Amino acid sequence: MQGPPMKRLLDVLREDLQLNGTKEGCGEGECGSCSVRMNGELVNSCLVPVLQAEGAHIQTVEGLAVDGELHPLEKAFLACGGAQCGICTPGMLMAAAQLLERNPQPDLAEIREGLAGNLCRCTGLIRIFESVIAAAAHATERAHDAR
Repeated sequence: MQGPPMKRLLDVLREDLQLNGTKEGCGEGECGSCSVRMNGELVNSCLVPVLQAEGAHIQTVEGLAVDGELHPLEKAFLACGGAQCGICTPGMLMAAAQLLERNPQPDLAEIREGLAGNLCRCTGLIRIFESVIAAAAHATERAHDAR
């Protein structure tokens, strides 16, 4: 990572590395819009000084797609209307990806808990939850078809 050691990871990602998918919502670690995965753990990049991220593996929302193919969660957010204004969407996607990695078939209560650190001001979250459920169902279908 580059920049002054106390510069926020969020700013380095957006300004220095031009990875603009990660959004700043509140700048105080309250909304989850800036969520990224650092060494596999979800963190609010607005709270992480870049010094702390030195040598860490950082995954942003840009890293969900593989070979230009949208991640199943991204597809589900589009299909189910889970993406509204777009400010919370990257953080929601990152939190949902972590949830599904740890629990491929979460129920609604587990989805609510998994996304609890992320706020959405546009919707009552139902479409977002439906998007996660759809992505989980898609993953189950793919696993079943592979057998």
